[in-house]
Amino acid sequence: MFVGHFAPALVAATRPRAPGLGTLFVAAQLVDIGFAALLIPGVEAMRVVPGITAMNPMDLYHMPYTHSLLGALLWGAAFGALVGAITRRREAALLTALVVVSHWFVDLIVHIPDLTLYGAPPKFGFGLWNYPLAEMPLEIGLTAAAMIYYARRTSAPTGNRRLWILGGLLAAVQAVDWFGAKAPDYSIEIPLTMLAAYIVLALVAAWAGANRAVVMAQQEAST
Repeated sequence: MFVGHFAPALVAATRPRAPGLGTLFVAAQLVDIGFAALLIPGVEAMRVVPGITAMNPMDLYHMPYTHSLLGALLWGAAFGALVGAITRRREAALLTALVVVSHWFVDLIVHIPDLTLYGAPPKFGFGLWNYPLAEMPLEIGLTAAAMIYYARRTSAPTGNRRLWILGGLLAAVQAVDWFGAKAPDYSIEIPLTMLAAYIVLALVAAWAGANRAVVMAQQEAST
C-alpha cells in the first residue's frame, strides 16, 4: 500500500479543527518515514527478494520500532502531541495521532506476515500484495473515494485545480511504484528515494490544501 495510506489523511482533513493537509500527509506516512530513516543507520532492516510477493520484492524482516502496533501508537502519540502543542487544538492532535496509527491497519491488509504487535513474533499480514487484481482496485478506490470526499467537504476560492494536481501526482507516483523498475538489491538509494517522495507529496498536499476551507465550518460561520 502506498497512496492508499493518504485516504485517512484526506478524510481527517475535512474536520473543522483538523491540522493542514500537508501535516496529515506526513502523519499518514510517518511510520514509513521513520522506517526509511532507521534503515540508513541499520537500526531497522530489509532486503530485496524478487518474488517474495507478486507486487513487492521487499522482505521487511526487521522493523520493530515502526511497523509494530505498539510502535505505531507511540509514533502517533508523539506526533499528535507535537501537532497539538503547535496548534493548541485537541482535535487536531487526536486526528493526527489516529492518521499515524491508521498506517499499521492499512498495511495489515496488504503485507505478508511481517507486522507485529510489539516488535516480536507473532507476525501478521493478510497478504493482498499477492493478489494484484484485488490490491490495485482497492488502493485506487480508497484514494479516489477519499479525494472525492475531501473535494466535496472543502472548497477553495480558486476551485479544485490544485487538488487535481495533487491527485495527478498521487496517480503518477503510484504508477511508478507498481510498474517502474525495481532495485535488484538493497541500497541506501531505497530509503533516500522513499524520504524524497514523502517530502514532495507532503509539500504538494500542503500547497493543495492551503487555500481550502471546510464547507461545514464556512456554513457555521455564516449563521
